Amino acid sequence: MNIVIGIPAYNEEKNIASIILKLKKITDKIIVCNDGSTDLTGEIASKLGAIVVNHEKNLGYGSAIRSLFQKAKEIDAEILVTFDADGQHRTSDINTVVEPILKDQADIVIGSRFLDKDNTVPEYRKFGIKVITKVTNVSINQKLTDSQSGFRAYSRKVLSEINPSDYGMGVSTEILIKASSKGFKIVEVPIKVLYEENTSTHNPVSHGTSVLFSTMKFTSIEHPLQFYGIPGIVLSGIGLFFIVWVIQYFTDFGNFPPVLALIAIGTTILGAVFLVTSIILYSLVNVVREGSGK
Repeated sequence: MNIVIGIPAYNEEKNIASIILKLKKITDKIIVCNDGSTDLTGEIASKLGAIVVNHEKNLGYGSAIRSLFQKAKEIDAEILVTFDADGQHRTSDINTVVEPILKDQADIVIGSRFLDKDNTVPEYRKFGIKVITKVTNVSINQKLTDSQSGFRAYSRKVLSEINPSDYGMGVSTEILIKASSKGFKIVEVPIKVLYEENTSTHNPVSHGTSVLFSTMKFTSIEHPLQFYGIPGIVLSGIGLFFIVWVIQYFTDFGNFPPVLALIAIGTTILGAVFLVTSIILYSLVNVVREGSGK
C-alpha cells in the first residue's frame, strides 16, 4: 500500500527534522510543502529525504494542502495522510487514522481531538472548534466532533476527485463539503494531541471568522437551492403577509401605512433576489460540472 504523508509547513525549522525522522519509520514517502518559509524548513526537509514542494511566498494553509494533494496524485499515492508540522500530533496515531481506509470503511478519516476523553485542548480552542464543527455539520448533514483537525487520511479516490481551492484555514471545511456532495464516506477516529505549549500560529478569532465565511461560501456553491432558495421563500412569505396587511389596513382605515408598505416591498424584493440567485447559481454550477465531466 502506497501511503504518503504530507506536511504543510511554514517556518518550522525547530520541529521539522524530528517529525520527518519519526515518520520515516512508517513510510519513506513524505511530502513537505514549504509554504514560503523564511527559515531553513525547506532545506532541512530536503536533506532528510522528503519530497519538498516550495512556495515562493507564504500562500496559506489551504494552498499548502492543495499542493500536497497535487504532489500525492503525481506520485500515485493510494492514501495521503496530512500531518501538522508543529509537533502536536503523535506518529503512533497514524495507523489508527489510516485503518478505516485500508478496511474500505471510509474515504476520509479525521483524527478527532474530542473522541479522546483525556484530551488537553485549551478551552478557548475547544469552544471555537465546536462552533465551527456545528456549522459544518449542518452543511454536510453529518455529526462530526472535530471538523478542523488537520490530521486526516484521504483515499486515492478522494485525491482524484477533490481539488481544494481555499487559500486559508477554510480548506478543512471545503474538503468536507465537497466530499459530502460526492457521497464520500467520512469517519472519525480518536487521536491524542500534545498541547505542551502554544504552538499555534493562527489567531483564533481570524481563524474562526475565515472558516465560517468559507463554510458559507462553499455551502452556497454546493447547495444553492437550499442556501438561497429557503431564505428566499421565507422572505417572500413574509413580504406577502405584509402586503395583505397593508391592503387590509387601507381597506379598514382608508390610510396608507408607509412603514408596513416599506417592509412589504423590501422583504418581497429581497425574497425574489434570493430565489433568482438560487436558480441562476444552481444552473451555473450544473453547467460547470457537466462541462468538467464531474
